Amino acid sequence: MIRESEVTPKPQPAQWLRVEIVHELSALARMRSEWDALLEASDAGPFNAWEWIYPWCRRIAPERRPLILTARDRSGALVGLMPLGFELCHVLGRQVGRLSFLGETHVGSDYLDVVARRGMEEAVTRAFASGLREMHGGWDVLDLLDLREDSLTVKVLRETFPELEVRLTDRYVCPYESFTPGEPFDAFLKRTGRRDNYLRRRKWLEKQEGYCIERTEAPGALAGPMTDFFRLHAARWAADGGSQGIQNHGVEAFHRDATQLLAERGLLRLYTMKVGGQAVASVYGILYRDTFIYYQSGYDPEWRNRSVGLVLVGETFKDAIESGLTEYDFLRGTETYKSDWTTKQRRTVAVRIHATQGAGRWFTRREELARDAREIAKRLLPDTTVERIRRLRRRQSAE
Repeated sequence: MIRESEVTPKPQPAQWLRVEIVHELSALARMRSEWDALLEASDAGPFNAWEWIYPWCRRIAPERRPLILTARDRSGALVGLMPLGFELCHVLGRQVGRLSFLGETHVGSDYLDVVARRGMEEAVTRAFASGLREMHGGWDVLDLLDLREDSLTVKVLRETFPELEVRLTDRYVCPYESFTPGEPFDAFLKRTGRRDNYLRRRKWLEKQEGYCIERTEAPGALAGPMTDFFRLHAARWAADGGSQGIQNHGVEAFHRDATQLLAERGLLRLYTMKVGGQAVASVYGILYRDTFIYYQSGYDPEWRNRSVGLVLVGETFKDAIESGLTEYDFLRGTETYKSDWTTKQRRTVAVRIHATQGAGRWFTRREELARDAREIAKRLLPDTTVERIRRLRRRQSAE
């Protein structure tokens, strides 16, 4: 069990950054304004935002204890954050203390990392690594998921813990596309794999009575479009046993909170396609600096043959370009529809640190054995059986 005296780093007199820890959710709730200001002054990704992390703590993992490292300069200004959480994992009668990023599970948070003021990334990251080293007696496993592959944090942690086992593993491929400033949408469209089908399907839809695309950004206007989004997203995945992205009512509650908070900062773009007054497709996006981030989508399966999902994605590209944005990020996943619109990829990684012996090593070994057993089962069982098991697990997760 972590105790306060064991985990709070003790700043050295020669250090010019003061590292402290935020343990309570109530303290996290009060940090919004300075967290937002720091994020704006950093190069950190959107899922490190307070508007994403705080509702995750409330709705997804209320049992997880915040352990947020903060770094302040001599004036007391916040110049760095490392939003971690602590949990005790009870596995086969053993307790394992695990430190991980807040926001890591259930909601697809890519590009998690240290948040540091531009120009201070190395100093802040090394200060946090030193703090984690001081508190090593209070945790067994440091488990950081979904950092960008070029993250400075990975390099610094490897240097800070040479005597421990540091494992780096690949996580996801994230397709994206860059736009040339001033490039018209038609010019971009010519270099995609979906141009002809998109134009043909859009032309047909535009002839239908009541066809329109609504873009919702205002905090007070989200209730109806979000209800449409959840309905269409669930309908899209119903035949596959349910969505892996939005699995249950707790995750829905998180998104209702997060979209409201993101909209308050002007970071939300929710698109709804309607035909004859009925919502038939939806895209949930995040606007972050000069990038449109495609987070999730849904559509009415009865309109699948009219390619409403394809057309709406194309319209989000059009809107991004005409808004002067310079990048469109599909986040994790290599689905074909993403590669038809994009030419570039970035990757995410996970880093795990633990002692070469003890609870952390045992925790990792047990995970490896479970993974190996799943792979053996996949090879031995018919594909249809594996698919039925996968769908059953999805349904159970949604209950």
